[in-house]
Amino acid sequence: MIIKVLLLLVFFATMLAIGFICRKNSTDVNGFVLGGRSVGPWVTAFAYGTSYFSAVIFVGYAGQFGWKYGIAATWVGIGNALIGSLLAWRILGRRTRIMTQHLNSATMPQFFAARFGGNSLKIAASIITFIFLIPYTASLYNGLSRLFGMAFNIDYSVCVIVMAVLTGIYVIAGGYMATAINDFIQGIIMLVGITAVVLSVLGSKGGFLASLDGLARISDETVSTTPGIFASFFGPDPLNLLGVVILTSLGTWGLPQMVQKFYAIKSEKSISKGTIVSTMFAFIVAGGCYFLGGFGRLFSDRVDIAAGGYDSIIPAMLSGLPDILIAVVVVLVLSASMSTLSSLVLTSSSTLTLDLLKGHVVKDMDEKKQLFIMRFLIVVFVAISVVIAIVQYKQNVTFIAQLMGVSWGALAGAFLAPFLYGLYWKGTTKAGVWCSFVFSTVVMLANMLVRSSFPALLQSPINAGAFCMIAGLVIVPAVSAFTKKPDKALVDGAFACYNKEVLVHQSTSLSDENEGVA
Repeated sequence: MIIKVLLLLVFFATMLAIGFICRKNSTDVNGFVLGGRSVGPWVTAFAYGTSYFSAVIFVGYAGQFGWKYGIAATWVGIGNALIGSLLAWRILGRRTRIMTQHLNSATMPQFFAARFGGNSLKIAASIITFIFLIPYTASLYNGLSRLFGMAFNIDYSVCVIVMAVLTGIYVIAGGYMATAINDFIQGIIMLVGITAVVLSVLGSKGGFLASLDGLARISDETVSTTPGIFASFFGPDPLNLLGVVILTSLGTWGLPQMVQKFYAIKSEKSISKGTIVSTMFAFIVAGGCYFLGGFGRLFSDRVDIAAGGYDSIIPAMLSGLPDILIAVVVVLVLSASMSTLSSLVLTSSSTLTLDLLKGHVVKDMDEKKQLFIMRFLIVVFVAISVVIAIVQYKQNVTFIAQLMGVSWGALAGAFLAPFLYGLYWKGTTKAGVWCSFVFSTVVMLANMLVRSSFPALLQSPINAGAFCMIAGLVIVPAVSAFTKKPDKALVDGAFACYNKEVLVHQSTSLSDENEGVA
C-alpha cells in the first residue's frame, strides 16, 4: 500500500508542477488553446495517443470485446494504429495544420464557419461538441474507479472527485501546453505499463503459447459451436468486430479533441516524424490492451458478468498480480484517463467560449475575459461530468462501451465527412454539412432513446456510430451535388493556402540547396 500511495503522490505532484510551470505559455487565447502552435512532433504524437486511449479502452472496450471476440479483438488495436493514427496523420495532418492556420481557426466549429461561411454552422457544431463530450467524459471516471476500487478499496465518488479536481487544476493553470507535456509523461508510463502488464498476465498462465492453447480449449455454445473459436483469426463474429474497428479507428478523424492536435503542431516536417511516433504508440498501447483483453476468458473463474458486467473483466485479470504491478497499472490507467479528460475539458471549454458565447451571448469579449470564461467553463464541465458519472454508476445506467459509442458516433458521424471534404474538395456545400450534422445527431439520439426500434445490427451504439460515419461520407457529396454551390471567392480563399505553402516549401528547399552549394 505504501508503494501504491507513493507512486500516486509522485504522479500527482509532477502533473500539478507542470501545470503551474506552463502558466507563462497560457497568457493569451492562442497559447491557452493551441500552445502558440509551436508544439514539437514527439509531444504532439504522445498527446494524440494519450487523448485517444483511456480507461474506456483499457477497462471497458478491451474487457468487453476481448470476451466477445477472443484474440481476434487484437484487430481493433491494429485498426487503431493503421487507420486511427497512421492514415489520420497522413491524410489530415498537413492539410489541417495549413488550412486552420490560414483561416485563423482554433477550434473545429471555427473551421466550419470560416471554410463554409456563416455562423450558424459554428453554433451548431459547438452545441454538438459540448453535449456529446459529456457522456464520453463520464465514461472515463467509471473505468478508472474499477481499478481504484480493486487496488485501494476507495469509494467510487472519492476517485471521481480527486481525479477531476487534479486534472482541472493543471489544465486551468497551464492550458494546452501543460496538457501536452503531461500527456508526453503519461504516454511513457502507458508504454511501460501495458508492456509489463501483458507479460505478467500471460506469464501467470504459462506464457503466450500456453495461454493461446488454453483459450483454444474454451467453448461457449451461446456464442459459437466452432471449436477453438476464441483463438481464431477473426473470432466468432467478424461483422460486429468490423463495426468496432470502424468506430474506434475512423472515429478519430472527426473528433474535435483529436483533430485539434494537428492545429498546434509547429511545422510540416514535424508531421512526418509525429506520424511514425503516433503509429508506434498506438500499436503498443491499443494493440497491447485488446491483445490482453482477448485472454479474458482464461480468468472466467474470477469474473461474474451478470453481477459486474464486462467492465469487471480486466480488473479481475489484474487482481492476482503483485502489489508493485498493480500500482503500475493504477498509474497507467490514471495516466490514460487524465490525459483524455484534460483534452476533452479543454476542447469543450474553448469551443463553447470562442464559438458560442463570444459575439453571440457576450458581445464585447476581450482576450482576458475569454481566458477567464474558458477557465470557468472547465470547472463547470468537470462538475457536470462528475455528477453524471456518479449518477450513472449508482443507477447502473449503461456500460462504458455504450457511453463512448454514443459520443463517438454522434461527434465523428457529424463532423468527419464535412471536415475531410472541407480540406480536400472545393465542391462541398453548406447544405451537405448541415445534413451530416443533423443525420448523425438524430440517429445517435434515437439509438439512445428508442434502441429497440432499430434493426438488429444497428441496435448496438457502436455499429450505429460506425454507420453514421460511413453514411456521412456518402451524404455530404450526394447533397452537395444537388444544392447551391459555395461562394467561389470563399472557397478559392480557403484553398489558396495550399498554393502558398507549396511556394514557401519550394523556396525553402531552393535556399537550402543554394546554401549547400555555396
